[in-house]
Amino acid sequence: MSSHTIQHWNPEDAAFWQRQGRGIAQRNLWISILALALAFAVWMVWSVIVVKLPAIGFQFSTNQLFWLAALPGLFGATLRIVYAFMVPIFGGRHWTTLSTASLLPTLGIHWAAQNPETSYAIFVILALLSGLGGANFASSMANIHYFFPKARKRLALGLNAGFGALGVSLVQCVVPLAITAGVFGALGGNPQTAVQNNGQTIQLWLQNAGFIWVPLIIVSTLAAWFGMHDLAQAKASFADRAVIFRRKHTWLMSLLYTGTFGSFIGYSAGLPLLITSQFPAVDALDYAWLGPLIGVLTRPVGGWLADKLGGARVTFWIFLLMTLDVLAVLACLPHGRQGGDFYGFLTAFMVLFASSGIGNGSTFRMIPVIVLVDRKRAAARQGPAAQEQAASEADMETAAVIGFSSAIAAYGAFFIPKSYGSSISLAGGPQMALYAFIVFYVACVLVTWRQYSRRNAPMPC
Repeated sequence: MSSHTIQHWNPEDAAFWQRQGRGIAQRNLWISILALALAFAVWMVWSVIVVKLPAIGFQFSTNQLFWLAALPGLFGATLRIVYAFMVPIFGGRHWTTLSTASLLPTLGIHWAAQNPETSYAIFVILALLSGLGGANFASSMANIHYFFPKARKRLALGLNAGFGALGVSLVQCVVPLAITAGVFGALGGNPQTAVQNNGQTIQLWLQNAGFIWVPLIIVSTLAAWFGMHDLAQAKASFADRAVIFRRKHTWLMSLLYTGTFGSFIGYSAGLPLLITSQFPAVDALDYAWLGPLIGVLTRPVGGWLADKLGGARVTFWIFLLMTLDVLAVLACLPHGRQGGDFYGFLTAFMVLFASSGIGNGSTFRMIPVIVLVDRKRAAARQGPAAQEQAASEADMETAAVIGFSSAIAAYGAFFIPKSYGSSISLAGGPQMALYAFIVFYVACVLVTWRQYSRRNAPMPC
């Protein structure tokens, strides 16, 4: 048996935790955070690339560019559904190593961007492969869930999710700098001539958008293989986890998590190109990274408020605020490419990101409470042994529900940018998409109120 496989793991035992458990758990957590941040960066790299493709001569329509920004979200979200169940089957160390190594196809951007004859179909394939990064969140969260005692679990998962999601802001901040210089010398390839809005030309190394992550991916893969562990007791079959699909609240919380995390990741993917299409005189990459950063930094605030006020109450008011935020965005857009208030638009979007971040934290707090109460209700009046078994089942199901709901929510990374592209193609602007988002947020308000936040709600939390 490999020394990286731990047969007996009991973090609830204080002596075990102090003696060896805490050190092992923290090492696995920090390696997981590094791998997850890279995964988010690779997932969102196309949100930056699409802004610069027209400048270096690729003649793609606005709708085609939004497709490229959206496709990683589609593929990543779909794979998340599978990845959510991989850790119990293969083990956390093995799966983290494999899933991190799978990010290396980002190297394909290095060749595609340098060849002006690269077809749109090749870019589509590369964008889809970047979706592999988006899938990693589900397995990463499921893995870290097993390492920590209940008293520390929420903090560990919050750190993993929060620092991991910093990869979104990181890619939108680092890539615009990396593509302005030949930082890899001859190995990095030749620059492209880019035409700016004012007609001036500059040199860009767009291939660096993918190449810059390759060394970090290799280091992270090796760190996962040599530094992480598999927990034997975390092994389980798909059938053991599939019970969550029969739980009503799995689907309801997936809807609400789509409204919060799905908004965060979807707006992150779509905002750079949306700014470029609506305010062409503005360099979108100067501002777009701010939104994801704000969303990540406000996530702990959502968790704190949920602990103080209740997750459902916070989530209810957040969805109301997000509805108003979208109305503010609509009011600031140009009409027929005339007028518009960019700084009002940007401010409204920053509030949207802050709201989605707080909502991420509050909905994340709701899931374990709902699962535990639901399992204990099912075991009511069956004695202490049944209650203990219910708590154990709730712990297992919570990990599965978090993974699955994050998979559903990740479709926001596809639907939001694609909705912009379709709306612009059909109606000349993104207004239709934004009105659809309002309808969705209103639905989330009603579900939250009816099921969780009102007095005498079926599942108060």
